[in-house]
Amino acid sequence: MAPARVPTPRPGDPRLARLSLNQITVRQWGVAEAVAGCARAGIPAIGLWRGPVAESGTAAAARLVRDAGLRVSSYCRGGFLTGPDRAAALDDNRRALDEAAELGAPCLVMVVGGLPEGDRDLAGARERVVEGIAELAPYAAERGVCLALEALHPMFCADRAVLSTLGQAVDIAERFPVGQVGVVVDAYHVWWDPQVHAAIARAGARIASFQACDWILPLPADALLGRGMVGDGHADVAGLHDSVLAAGYTGDVEVEIFNADVWSADPDAVLATLARRHVEYLA
Repeated sequence: MAPARVPTPRPGDPRLARLSLNQITVRQWGVAEAVAGCARAGIPAIGLWRGPVAESGTAAAARLVRDAGLRVSSYCRGGFLTGPDRAAALDDNRRALDEAAELGAPCLVMVVGGLPEGDRDLAGARERVVEGIAELAPYAAERGVCLALEALHPMFCADRAVLSTLGQAVDIAERFPVGQVGVVVDAYHVWWDPQVHAAIARAGARIASFQACDWILPLPADALLGRGMVGDGHADVAGLHDSVLAAGYTGDVEVEIFNADVWSADPDAVLATLARRHVEYLA
């Protein structure tokens, strides 16, 4: 990571008001540690993941967040709707929606799923996504949780998400009422798309989450871990942020970084760095 160029903002700094820590950025911490770290750093929101929440218990996690005076910006993750066991996938997503509601999360991030082994029917897989969302949307609405479709970079189309552009995600979201189905704008996954700013404008009130990180080179062997701190790579994260603001988004800026070096660093130092980058580039 590049050296610090601005002072670390202190807790209570108004420039941190919309900053959120996605828990995967400090994956070595459980819910209690991540919540306490946010409180120390003055980060007012946290995006939680199902695995750590399951370890602590949903009710306990909700209490930890509430007692620390934080809010939950998102819940990761649901989806994986393209596999052969449709009933099991839907049941798991309903459980995830129940958990999200108990945590007070406004949205469940949906990584929709890739192609099952041996399957080359991309159009069919995308149609299964639409069918799954149609079944889940009323259940989500009853719980006050938005299904937030996340488009992933095309290199993840086969194994993780058959939605490869934000425009594809918006196409599906527009079939459902605003508030039931929305989209995630994740800088790592969409920065390359020449149509992304038009898709952001079209998404408008359907933008349920904005996730900030950078695209760094060289990509590691596991490309999923090629994310970096904002300002360390090639993505115009500030430009994407400007577009989501222009589209009417008023929610949190959630920093989500998968990176082996970040995971091996001191988590409190990681939070200090992401707070500095936030005020430097996005506040």
